[in-house]
Amino acid sequence: MAFINPVDRKKLEEEFNKLPEPVEIILFTQAINCEYCGDTELLLKELAEISDKVNLTVKNFTIDKEDVERYGIDRVPAIVVRNAEKDYGIRFFGIPAGYEFASLIEAIRLVSYKMTVLDEELRNRVKEVDKPLLIQVFVTPTCPYCPRAVLTAYQIAMENDNVTAHAVEVSEYPELANKYAVTGVPKTVVDDRVEFVGAVPDHVFVENVLKAVNL
Repeated sequence: MAFINPVDRKKLEEEFNKLPEPVEIILFTQAINCEYCGDTELLLKELAEISDKVNLTVKNFTIDKEDVERYGIDRVPAIVVRNAEKDYGIRFFGIPAGYEFASLIEAIRLVSYKMTVLDEELRNRVKEVDKPLLIQVFVTPTCPYCPRAVLTAYQIAMENDNVTAHAVEVSEYPELANKYAVTGVPKTVVDDRVEFVGAVPDHVFVENVLKAVNL
């Protein structure tokens, strides 16, 4: 059974063929104790077949330890989206299904164009982050507001090498839902110090990131 219907596949083919730079998707997976790893791999293989601008590499979480450490992967399925030049710190943990498929497509677009759509003032503010910082956005496939929050986090990561942005499909990781008391999505946690719920405007998101830096 195909994950991507013919209409969407045609639209994606047209969009991907316009991408200025090829994009690399790296999937970390394992054969056991991972309910969604198989479906995630099938979905990404379908996606990569649409255009030669999107390339997929599959890594074994239990074997490819050097790459696991390099990309900071601590659970599967895990997706890294980068280009040949740079890893921007963009990660997706879980299967990018439902509304979260849009988050993956936006990540591909961002990395290919190597630029964000944040306004100049916000880009300058993001540059104030002067130490390593992790943004986690907890999402579900049925949340229509989640891709917006994920996109903002990914853009911040692209604008500052100190920032890594994780989208986490929270229903796949109940231990994280409990740890961060996720009762509504999108929920964003910045460096375990600042958290907020909802798809807030970009300037509010950035303010919360800077607040975490200064705590």
